[in-house]
Amino acid sequence: MAADDRLTEPASPDEVARRLRDAHRRVRALGLPIDAKKRLVRRLLAICDVSKRDLQYAEPRLAAFLDDLARLESNTPGGQNNGPGD
Repeated sequence: MAADDRLTEPASPDEVARRLRDAHRRVRALGLPIDAKKRLVRRLLAICDVSKRDLQYAEPRLAAFLDDLARLESNTPGGQNNGPGD
């Protein structure tokens, strides 16, 4: 799938479910304080809830959440695969 296919072709419910499941796993694996994880989980649960009623509305919110999650993963200890100086 090309990057801009998502702009014209909505994701299937199975694809959104897979991405939500992956996001939950990634949040659990983050090395953040419990309060920060709780905020992320609440945000993700809100996206899950909306996806049950309106998949097209939930898709861009999930994409934004995954972008934020990727930024958090790269800023947490162990979230980077590069050694010092790389």
